[in-house]
Amino acid sequence: MLNYARVNNLAGWTTFFIAFITYLLTIEETASFWDPGEFIAVAYKLQVPHPPGAPFFLLIYRMFSFLALGDGLEIAYWMNVGSALLSAFTILFLFWTITLLGRKLLLKNSEEPNTDQVYTLIGAGFIGALAYTFTDSFWFSAVEAEVYAMSSFFTAIVIWAFLKWDIIKDPREENKYMIFIAYLVGLSIGVHLLNLVTLPALALVVYFKKYKNHNLKGGIIAFLLGGVALVVINNFIIPGLPSIAGSLEIFFVNSLGLPFGSGIVFFSIAFLGGLVYAVIYSYRQEKVILNTILLCFSFILIGYSSYALIVIRANAEPVINENDPKDIISFVSYLKREQYGYRPLMQGQYFTADIVDQVEGAPVYAKGKEKYEIVDYQLENIYDPEKTTLLPRIYSTQERHKQIYRSKLGLREGQDPTFFDNIYFMFEHQLGHMYWRYFMWNFSGRESDLSNAPFLSIWNTVTTDFPNYIKENKGHNNYYMLPLILGLIGMFFQAKHDPESFWLTLMLFLMMGVVLVLYLNSPPVEPRERDYIYVGSFYAFAIWIGFSVMAISHQLRKLKKGMVMAGVYAALIALPVPILMAAENWNDHDRSDRYFSVDSARNFLASCAPNAILFTGGDNDTFPLWYVQEVEGFRTDVRVIVLSYFDTDWYIKQMARPVNESAALNFTLDYENYKKGTNDVLYVTERNIESLPLIEYLKLLKENSDLLKLTSNRSNSDINTVPSRILTLPVDSEVVDKAGIVPEEFEDLKIPNINIRIKGNYVTKGNLMLLDLIATNNWERPIYFNNTSLATIGFDVSSHVVMEGLTYRLLPIQKPDNQDELINTDLAYENVMEKFAFRGMDNPDNYFDDEFRRFTSNHRSVLNSIAIALIEEDDKERAKDVMRLSLERLPGEAIPYDLASGQAVPVLFELEMKEEALDIIDKMSKKSIELLDFYQETGRGLDREAQISAEMLRYFVPVLKEQGYEEKSTELQQNYERIFGAMSGNSRIQRR
Repeated sequence: MLNYARVNNLAGWTTFFIAFITYLLTIEETASFWDPGEFIAVAYKLQVPHPPGAPFFLLIYRMFSFLALGDGLEIAYWMNVGSALLSAFTILFLFWTITLLGRKLLLKNSEEPNTDQVYTLIGAGFIGALAYTFTDSFWFSAVEAEVYAMSSFFTAIVIWAFLKWDIIKDPREENKYMIFIAYLVGLSIGVHLLNLVTLPALALVVYFKKYKNHNLKGGIIAFLLGGVALVVINNFIIPGLPSIAGSLEIFFVNSLGLPFGSGIVFFSIAFLGGLVYAVIYSYRQEKVILNTILLCFSFILIGYSSYALIVIRANAEPVINENDPKDIISFVSYLKREQYGYRPLMQGQYFTADIVDQVEGAPVYAKGKEKYEIVDYQLENIYDPEKTTLLPRIYSTQERHKQIYRSKLGLREGQDPTFFDNIYFMFEHQLGHMYWRYFMWNFSGRESDLSNAPFLSIWNTVTTDFPNYIKENKGHNNYYMLPLILGLIGMFFQAKHDPESFWLTLMLFLMMGVVLVLYLNSPPVEPRERDYIYVGSFYAFAIWIGFSVMAISHQLRKLKKGMVMAGVYAALIALPVPILMAAENWNDHDRSDRYFSVDSARNFLASCAPNAILFTGGDNDTFPLWYVQEVEGFRTDVRVIVLSYFDTDWYIKQMARPVNESAALNFTLDYENYKKGTNDVLYVTERNIESLPLIEYLKLLKENSDLLKLTSNRSNSDINTVPSRILTLPVDSEVVDKAGIVPEEFEDLKIPNINIRIKGNYVTKGNLMLLDLIATNNWERPIYFNNTSLATIGFDVSSHVVMEGLTYRLLPIQKPDNQDELINTDLAYENVMEKFAFRGMDNPDNYFDDEFRRFTSNHRSVLNSIAIALIEEDDKERAKDVMRLSLERLPGEAIPYDLASGQAVPVLFELEMKEEALDIIDKMSKKSIELLDFYQETGRGLDREAQISAEMLRYFVPVLKEQGYEEKSTELQQNYERIFGAMSGNSRIQRR
């Protein structure tokens, strides 16, 4: 008879190595877009990431960085290897989880499995683990340095550990294992909180083992007790203990006059002393259950103690120190993610509700010189009670979100939603679009990698003739619903033959999927796809895929009794499914030889003059910049400022100190003028003042002058205002001329004053400090904006900026009204031709997803603009150089031609590059016609890609006609009219 334990271990490690090799071969070799750039940078130097932090993740990945042996260019690779390794361990524990659950089904007692049962169990574990190895969402996180790989590992090992605990007979060993599980849960807090969501489901394991007479009531009570454990950890331990310590700290310092830290010291001594006493008492009194609970609690705290790293490193004032949580008050705010706002869950407003009142809540404290000072009060908005509801799902009052709600629900402007609309949005968007679509991506198929891409089913695979653009998209993955079918077979088989384990698996599936969706209460639009959040739910479904092997084996034994190899045959029948998933997903998960996430960041920095200040708009255009500066040491003289962070006092303070090779920034306003609760918003009052000198205004603000005061309805406090919509900044011509910052070709555009017009009805703290920086800087350091920050600042400086590559430099000049933008052609040409990097972007075998293509389009657009500016200067040779660079380094064979490519066509004709222009027209018009025909035939609303296609088809018609290609122009015009004539008669076609 086969030794089951040995075979189980060997087979489990086999799946581990298959997964690890897969991820290693497809790993990203540098920092990916979005959060990995930040996480790699902060892990490398143990800095402070965005709330709520991931300190244990930082410590572990810092160790992986040592494998780079000091080579900054290899650090990202080795941290990505860390994710690959932890993801492979996730697969290992999934294998053992399937075999543990399968053993409970096959063997009602603890006897050893026979040969047939060994084959069946190993086959089930093998197929289930491999299927999950190659799922779209898990594979995505497995090859980049993000918290989700490590979070999945902790989730997997905790589920496995509970099942391992279930088969232990010795009570002493049981308790040891439970303490081990508690320690794992504590450590996982320092990575991600997904692990905690499993606790209500895993409480069923304890119930089924400890209570022999199972019933629905007992199961519900056990589940609820698991929920209590979740709430205790998530609400009491994580933010609760520091909150209590913070309250005592404020009392000891403010009321008793004791020094800073005294309240925390008292709380620590009292709490830890009480805990130690309770553990000793329970041990001496032989209260086993109490002792085990207390030890579990202690080990959760030991794991949670990794958060001390955040406070320690914040006090070291590293370069990246988000929220600056260096004291107990700011640390609690950091843990609670207060900067991200609040989403109503059980009771809240509809999006049409008006605020009828504001209630002043608890005071907000900040550490002062001698005590903790009240800097603000928490505000609770009171909404019209007629427009509130239970389980609010359409709650966001942002104007953009309101428009999307109305569009999705078919509501007219001014029409109020109903509770039915609220529930419809929950099922259609939150559960349907934001969960079940992702679920089907992983187990049925995905149409493409385009934003909001639908899933593939057997029905639309058979009935739909997809255009080549979609079929050739590497994200077009079709599994013919086979993984889904296997999972459903396994689910019904487990439900029939092992109901207890079925309820456990089902609760894991729902808690990490549907319940999580309801808890997150997502808004109508997200900045990117969020499928990676729900990988825990997909993990549970993979258990059922494994159980399908047991179901098939069971049926085979029914057909032929005594079939010893039934498990092997069943595994072979199911094996093509994970193989199909691997084959379909490989090309769009292979990130080797992809560098543009980092190269684009380098290109932004390379577009800046020495010692520059560069403003960015948000996370995805900032994190790669942090990475190349902090890890690769590239252009550390440039001070990168995230415009959205500039609204916070902690970030402004950080800008006022030197960092790396960048000197401190100078401001006119002091900390007292921009601290939390001060000048958060300044309303424009327009007191019949045509314009206001900016420098004089800043002086008045610094002096807290009564001339700027406006009485607030809240607490009878005074707030400062901006008395004019136009602020005037005089230009110090002597400084400007001495520095020689204005290019010779723009000398006649120099102006004595810059008039800055405020766009809205108020100025935020961030925009105020930007104005302060511009005024105080006095043209000493170059100030740049990227395209997103330039578009989002609250005042208009677009007439005073000059493009020098990917960035726009602020200069004391005025753009003529008849000109779109000003470009320093000499400097821009030098930057793009000599300093820009495009590694691997000309390789058609590389995978460039939608995120990459957007950044590529931005680069193509910039190159177009530079070429146009060179043409206007009658410098066609250099213009040709730029367009050749665009076509050679960013070819359509590797990155499909896009809107920017289409806009390059007139430029190419102007430069007599007709073959290249016609090639773009032919490829893009063919794609446009196929795609629009497809949308017309399927009755879909036009998404972003289809709208671009329609625009390009219309755009090429006059361009071709002007160049003398009458026949081609007429053909495109006829196709455009044919498609949109049919669409106009189809009531189902709506623009999204």
